[in-house]
Amino acid sequence: MKITDIKKQVKRSDRYSIYADGKYSFSLSEHELLNSGIKIGQEYEGADLDNLQKKVVLDKAYDSTLNLIARRVRSTWEIRDYLKRKDYGEEVIEQILNMLSNKKYVDDEKFAEAWVRDRRMFKNTSKRRLQQELRQKRVSDEIIQKVLSEDPTDEADVLKALIEKKRSQTRYQDDQKLIQYLIRQGFNYSDIKGLI
Repeated sequence: MKITDIKKQVKRSDRYSIYADGKYSFSLSEHELLNSGIKIGQEYEGADLDNLQKKVVLDKAYDSTLNLIARRVRSTWEIRDYLKRKDYGEEVIEQILNMLSNKKYVDDEKFAEAWVRDRRMFKNTSKRRLQQELRQKRVSDEIIQKVLSEDPTDEADVLKALIEKKRSQTRYQDDQKLIQYLIRQGFNYSDIKGLI
């Protein structure tokens, strides 16, 4: 395989299309292109070609994962699940997770802290509900307990605010419906009864 051209992509200016033997072959990020030392006229065979193909796969997986975590912080499990759904092998997934971890782009404790902070800011949520959500994201129980124990939010205040908000809706004028809703949100029955 002989590299015949290297062109900057139009839609993604940080990526380059690599042409081999006159046809498009693959693309690389600018960083990986510089690291790999690919040049026009260079030829690849055997083990060199295999290594190049592995770099291409790893670069593409890393790039798409960076795009994913740019939207919001993700747990390790979410990234692993995303890469599995994209059909990347376990070796590539581990390499990507190591790269992200080394750059501190993935950290389950920071993810859990951000999750709790965001949920508290936008929604009246019980600690039990937060615990369930973090478990769904496969965050370890140790991290969940640590983060929730450091959360300064008063559960009673959250419950009062939620009761006040829901009471303004016709649907929750009935105590039984309101109690059922609050229990589904993770609040204790005794705490609810004390405030209704």
